[in-house]
Amino acid sequence: MTTPIKLPANQPAQFYRGGAAIAALRGASTAASASPGSFGPEDWVASTTTRFGQDEAGLSHLPDGRLLRDAVRADPESWLGPAHVAAFRDSTALLVKLLDAGQRLPVHFHPTDGFAREHFDSHFGKTEAWIVIGTSGDDPRVYPGFREAVTPSTVAEWVHEQDTAAMLGALNSVPVRPGDTVYIPAGLPHAIGEGVFVVELQQPTDFSLTIEWRDFLDNPEQGHLGLGFDTALEALDTSGWGPDRLGDIVKHTAGDPGDTVDLLAGGSAGFFRADQLRPSPALALDPSFAVLVALEGGGTLRTERGGEVAVAKGETLVVPHAAGQLELTGELTIIRCRPPAPGVR
Repeated sequence: MTTPIKLPANQPAQFYRGGAAIAALRGASTAASASPGSFGPEDWVASTTTRFGQDEAGLSHLPDGRLLRDAVRADPESWLGPAHVAAFRDSTALLVKLLDAGQRLPVHFHPTDGFAREHFDSHFGKTEAWIVIGTSGDDPRVYPGFREAVTPSTVAEWVHEQDTAAMLGALNSVPVRPGDTVYIPAGLPHAIGEGVFVVELQQPTDFSLTIEWRDFLDNPEQGHLGLGFDTALEALDTSGWGPDRLGDIVKHTAGDPGDTVDLLAGGSAGFFRADQLRPSPALALDPSFAVLVALEGGGTLRTERGGEVAVAKGETLVVPHAAGQLELTGELTIIRCRPPAPGVR
């Protein structure tokens, strides 16, 4: 495979509302866009990851009908490159989502690699990051980390009582606008507020430990993924994230100049990479497996082997490593998402 491939929307069913912003970005009909639940709040882009406990839900299909997961497994070096395969075998080591919060998401957190290995037999936990690409409403916010340290017993009581006010009130409350990014290390409790539209990068799993499950999930077992909350809470970061620590995970990139802008906090580099691309007038890109999300405008992506793909607002593409060096031209804005560089962690 030597050519970037456009991907259709891939929106597995979720427990919360949203999706109008995804529909609008992708150019879906106005009537459909007006019904947030009709499109689904998450678009899993170039996904080789399934929903937790399911066989195929969440997986992306290529235009020829094959699952991207199966295509990568059949020829990992062409898709991912020899160095990536040496580090991660046939895993893309990345899941990218468009996530449109039509309502506030519940307070939850994700396991570390070590916890996931022990309890889910998975090489990957679920560190993630958000790139805010749109907001709506009067006061769009996100909620990363406890403002002050809390005791595990206090959190356990909140979970038992389903004390939503206490859980949410203990978190940092951060207003956001397009161009802001937030890195969420595994274990960090968090929520995304209503009206926040993000490109989300994460490790390729679907492990969410949801401590605020009432009014969101059908039962507490879905919150602790069958582990029991006593065990699940062992993975929770209960430390305090004051302004100094918060500054290590939140970036404001809206005014950053240049045709390539590194979007994420430095600590994320061992898990994934993300750049904003704006060619002026042309931009060369090194060979890499990548997922592209076109936010504005239109242009052309050319490969060193003579391939050419037109790119327009709302389109998402997967780029195989074997496409080689690329040239991006045009008046457009693209988010390029990539797995970690081999050897960084």
